[in-house]
Amino acid sequence: MSSSDENRWQQRLESFAKALHQLEAACALGRYTDLERAGLTQLFSLSYELAWKTLKDLLYYEGFEARTPREAIRQSFQAGYLAEADTETLLDVLHQRNVLAHIYDKDNAMKAEEMIRTRYAPVLQRLHTFLQKRHYDDP
Repeated sequence: MSSSDENRWQQRLESFAKALHQLEAACALGRYTDLERAGLTQLFSLSYELAWKTLKDLLYYEGFEARTPREAIRQSFQAGYLAEADTETLLDVLHQRNVLAHIYDKDNAMKAEEMIRTRYAPVLQRLHTFLQKRHYDDP
């Protein structure tokens, strides 16, 4: 692929890194007000969006086509970018959209906080580590 395709996935990786950094800071808080919990959820949504789009751009750079988050995640597993458990967790986010979207409901907000902090953010961190290594190992 072209150098512009390479630049695109690398620029997306930089955006993903910035969003993930903010998410990590939010996850480090011990307790949340309702507003902070909503912010955590929004930071997660942004980080997740950038994660799958970074994967999509990397796959495109390497000659693969993925149009949806599900396709990008599955192809990333097939390409060896994601472990099976992490793939399943990232796909689970798509199934949990209602919980993550309806954070105005206290029960959903608490459930979203728990899922983000314990399950989802760690997977995004591992993915970022892999992508950073991939970026620096790329010739």
